Amino acid sequence: MTERHPGGYRRHDRDDIGKRDPDERRDDDDEIWSPEWDPETLTAQGERCMDCGVATCMGGCPIGNVVPDWNDLVHREEWERALERLHATNNFPEFTGYTCPAPCEDACVLAYNDDPVAIKSIERAIADVGWEEGFIEPDPPETRTGFEVAIVGSGPAGLAAAQQLNRVGHHVTVFERDDEIGGLMTYGIPEFKFAKARVDRRVEQLDAEGIAFETNAEVGEDVPAERLLEFDAACLAVGAQRHRDPGVEGRNLGGVHDAMPYLKQANRRATGKSVAGETIDAAGKNVVVLGGGDTGADCVATAHRQGAEQVVQIGINAKPPADRPLDNPWPEQPKTYEKTYAQEEGATEEFGVDTTAFVDDDGDGRVDRLDAERVVWEHDEAGNRIDKHVVDPALEIPADLALVAVGFEGPEVTPFGDLGLELADDGTLRTDDRMMTAVDGVFAAGDANVGASLVVWAIGEGRDVARSIDTYLTGDSRLPPSIRTDNPPLVDP
Repeated sequence: MTERHPGGYRRHDRDDIGKRDPDERRDDDDEIWSPEWDPETLTAQGERCMDCGVATCMGGCPIGNVVPDWNDLVHREEWERALERLHATNNFPEFTGYTCPAPCEDACVLAYNDDPVAIKSIERAIADVGWEEGFIEPDPPETRTGFEVAIVGSGPAGLAAAQQLNRVGHHVTVFERDDEIGGLMTYGIPEFKFAKARVDRRVEQLDAEGIAFETNAEVGEDVPAERLLEFDAACLAVGAQRHRDPGVEGRNLGGVHDAMPYLKQANRRATGKSVAGETIDAAGKNVVVLGGGDTGADCVATAHRQGAEQVVQIGINAKPPADRPLDNPWPEQPKTYEKTYAQEEGATEEFGVDTTAFVDDDGDGRVDRLDAERVVWEHDEAGNRIDKHVVDPALEIPADLALVAVGFEGPEVTPFGDLGLELADDGTLRTDDRMMTAVDGVFAAGDANVGASLVVWAIGEGRDVARSIDTYLTGDSRLPPSIRTDNPPLVDP
């Protein structure tokens, strides 16, 4: 359904095609997505694409996917050609099709006054059909250059860089500190949101293409940092997993945990793996999640599945409006409220709440409640919070488990500082316009280069750094130029 609101723009409120009903998924570990597709719905959605003269959907896509092409090919039921067109700009369309917030849909011309084309669902279906029909096969290079490249980190940026470099004939070795390849695609996103078998089959493809993988290989511990300099080039795609500290009293109490260690444990347990240290489990507990983003939503949904007594998700900012503000016109990303998949499954969601302390009531060293204030913020012209007005100074929220999901500050740079790398003002690795760090031949990509962002942006970073590394090694890259660089996205990634 759609609703008219001031300014002539509409708010889109439709179920994502292929998603299971919330009541069917909260109490099980199956994916939130239905395993079945309705081809007629997808071809009809593809037909709705107008192949606009100015394809704003491409501008909204952080990697410049040529959306109209594969929309039309799906409409014509030419699935293999649609996959080829999608792979031309995106190495792993199932990664994005299952996890991306779809800024392309917000930028779709139809979104001006109607529902946008279901671009994300079409992308997801193209990848799924590609695997089911055997369209996706290893594509190793015919010749090798003799150059050797090290990739540190096996998330979407690292894997995209590895595949691109390997396909032009370089020998590529990927180092991963965990015991499985995939980075946060494997251990950061819940199994029920993105099944790890989707990563496994891509890893099998890359392995068959000739890429070497070394797991349990943390650079600086298992692998000397200096070993990277023995390669002809190296890329640091280590993510941005340094958690932001909320600066709240009682932060070190038992039961207060950063979100990512909690999600990593849950993913390991869901796939039958052991966990080290204290087990973080929400079963039977009052759970509070600080942070309203994707990571916070994943914590909420995970806590539900673990059998939490109550889950409360709190955000420090005001609740976004239901309708697009007049100063937020199409094709900008709408600054409106949209329920996350986790909130669809049921939880208490609070906005404008500023946590002031984690409190231990009984002296056992573990959190029992959160103290907080309900606030209204003043903002500067750039939208930054500058002052707050306290509406209610005495909120108390029961909490046996508090999960902090308030963002990340940048990459964990130890031990890379020993190599002579420098940090930019925003905490990322300092790079030049070639994506090269202060160390000759050592590049950076993904969240380590641009800060915590979307999976789709990381893939684009991986493709871009591969081209830069290939140029550095050979003088003239054979890899395709980046569409996203020539046509920067209309939305902030």
